[in-house]
Amino acid sequence: MSEVDPVGGADAVQAQRSVVEVRTSASAALIPTIRAVASDLAARADFDLDAISDLRMAVDEACATLVDVAAPGSDLHCEFTVLGERIEVRARVDIAGPGSTVSTDTFGWRVLQTLADSVELQADAGRTVGIRLHKSADPAPR
Repeated sequence: MSEVDPVGGADAVQAQRSVVEVRTSASAALIPTIRAVASDLAARADFDLDAISDLRMAVDEACATLVDVAAPGSDLHCEFTVLGERIEVRARVDIAGPGSTVSTDTFGWRVLQTLADSVELQADAGRTVGIRLHKSADPAPR
């Protein structure tokens, strides 16, 4: 049986949690804006310079991958959830149809797996495709 700290507990965890959402046109020209948000959030979460750089590059790669398969005129949605010294990024775009997909056997996908602590592809019945990744401030063993 575990005990809940009445002073800290779930309220303390919730107080450390923050969510930032960014929505832009699905255009490669706007990816630096999203990358800057990722960098700023990581710096505020006390990530070291290497971890900040890894997160920036991972967000850049994820967004570039999604922009490549985005339906014309669609938006790129990115949600950053900061929980203590860990950041979860969820990025998604609308796709033109079931034939548009993200391949997980490319060099870009391997880069994502190397830069983030975990990466997964998320698809929604041929309408949207997304990438979810996690990065921690503490270097994780690989």
